[in-house]
Amino acid sequence: MAEPPGPELSRLAESYGVATSYQPAPDRTVAASATAVTLALAALGVDAGDPAAALAARERELGERLLPPTVVCWSGAPPAFAAALPEGTRLRIETEQGETRAAADQLPPGVHRLTATAPDGRTADAHLIVAPPRLPPPPGRSYGLLVQLYSLLSHRSWGMGDLGDLAELASWAGRALGAGFVQVNPLHAAVPGAPTDPSPYRPSSRRFPDPVHLRIEDIPEYAHVTDPDRLRTLRERAERLREAVLEKGALIDRDAVWELKREALEIVREVELGPGRRAAYADYLAEGGEALEDHATWYALAETHGSDWRGWPAALRDPRSPETARARGESMDRVDFYSRLAWLTESQLGAAQRVAREAGMAVGVVHDLAVGVHPEGADAWAQQAYFAAGMSVGAPPDAFNARGQDWGLPPWRPDRLAESGYAPYRQLLRALFRYAGALRIDHVMGLFRLWWVPQGHPPTEGTYVRYDAEAMLAVLVLEASRAGAIVIGEDLGTVEPGVREVLRERGVLGTSVLWFERDWEGDGRPLPPERWRADCLATATTHDLPPTASRLTGEHVELRDSLGLLTRPLEEERAEAAADAGEWLELLARLGLLHGTAGGADLASEEAQIQAVHRFLLHTPARMVGVWLPDAVGDRRPQNLPGTWDQYPNWRLPIADGEGRVVTLEDLASSPRLHALVEVLRAP
Repeated sequence: MAEPPGPELSRLAESYGVATSYQPAPDRTVAASATAVTLALAALGVDAGDPAAALAARERELGERLLPPTVVCWSGAPPAFAAALPEGTRLRIETEQGETRAAADQLPPGVHRLTATAPDGRTADAHLIVAPPRLPPPPGRSYGLLVQLYSLLSHRSWGMGDLGDLAELASWAGRALGAGFVQVNPLHAAVPGAPTDPSPYRPSSRRFPDPVHLRIEDIPEYAHVTDPDRLRTLRERAERLREAVLEKGALIDRDAVWELKREALEIVREVELGPGRRAAYADYLAEGGEALEDHATWYALAETHGSDWRGWPAALRDPRSPETARARGESMDRVDFYSRLAWLTESQLGAAQRVAREAGMAVGVVHDLAVGVHPEGADAWAQQAYFAAGMSVGAPPDAFNARGQDWGLPPWRPDRLAESGYAPYRQLLRALFRYAGALRIDHVMGLFRLWWVPQGHPPTEGTYVRYDAEAMLAVLVLEASRAGAIVIGEDLGTVEPGVREVLRERGVLGTSVLWFERDWEGDGRPLPPERWRADCLATATTHDLPPTASRLTGEHVELRDSLGLLTRPLEEERAEAAADAGEWLELLARLGLLHGTAGGADLASEEAQIQAVHRFLLHTPARMVGVWLPDAVGDRRPQNLPGTWDQYPNWRLPIADGEGRVVTLEDLASSPRLHALVEVLRAP
């Protein structure tokens, strides 16, 4: 058994927000190893070789400090930080708007500059985040569709769903179905190369979107290409890709799609921008600033040196080195190319949100923020000062995974975020809220703490590192309120006590999934609808779980058995799955939700049961109800099967019906099964 940290190391760790133990269950506490704690401190720049000396230095530093680097003030509430200052301390505040104030109350929302001068002459500067106390609730109750965008092809897309398809889906769902939102997977920029990591949750950059999602024909310059034959050839190849998926059972090939689109974008770029478009692009470059320049530079350098910046020539690993500046200048044409791709993609994302709102959607497009970025990618290179070197985000062992998890994502350093006034986090959120009606935050518990796993160690040998949740939430509420957007936190799994309450207090919705909503503090049976929380997005399933049809029939157990993923005998797993589904069906029947099924379906049919599940969701007080789009057509295959890599085609499956026939965007409009489910959702 690993040695736990001693008392001095424990106190040192606590002062930096590094946990020395965790609770996988309310009645069980597990000590972190001294090695994990020491390595986490080292990643924060703390040498814990002599814990007593390091602790003494830390206590001196905290004792002499007037202010932490970032402080928070909620509008309408007295500034809590002021109470900790010596009596007679003078304040000087420079606001975002350029005004100078002498008091922290009645400040406009924003990130301001605070200077405190104590009577003994000590001074301190800090970032002052002023945010509204909470986000307003969603405008009324609504239901919407949840879809992995790549999986929904139309007869116009190039082998995978794109932003043209998203706009079309939003317009149709809003106008014809009365839907209030469409939620999609993360559309962040991927790490280039073949094969590309297909997971949308391990992006190269969260700040900029992926141009693979572009609808090429919707780019204004497309119509003015001087040699249309070159584009016609690419379109024909794209048609073959699309037909292979729609008609021949092929998987979605993101790399092949991007190869065609990149070639097409090179051709379209040859068309000179008109004066108005040139001015708009210039504005985008100015607004993007250093962050956009870094992003485009990384992609330009990756063309020559490969997609893992850690293997580049030493001087180019530093985004601020003279050699990197020289390489950027020599590659300015490619830097401009990737800058333009970001502009074009964000333009189409903005257009999709405008179409959604014009179609009557109260929310519009709900975008997804991944919990982190790929260690080889653009953000990890450009923002490396903000990432904890030698660490990876994961999860500790729990009842569902005795070995813990390592997600391979470098965590942000909480100290560096605070020193910058959370600048990279603010920039990230501001960028996403430009085109989002709402933002889903994957693993929202990461705003409070993350499980850091030292490289070369198993996830069991990690430890939690705490973030300033008040500051993280203040930035989130500030940027969301500026954009008039909703925030949904994915708070599934093990959640630290008090976290859901704090999120609710700030107006952040939670995520409630039917199969997990049980009376865990009582008899463990399915939770009746009136006991569900109201401040949530309620769904039957997610991208990481079996579709509802598979769950009801037990097919998800057979799939996992065929891949060797079961940890118990097959019969035992089958029995538990059948009992789980049976308890829910019993509750649905007892509530009278299995009768009068829309579309005239047989009461015993799987389709009737899926309709009843969604009728149940409508009986909860949830402010938002989400329908996993594959559920609406009877798809039985999960989009992602955790615990697999190449054994299962994760993130590469098109939406299909119960018989495995691919369902296109055009097919949805004429699907009797989908319309029958919509009748349930629209029933008074």
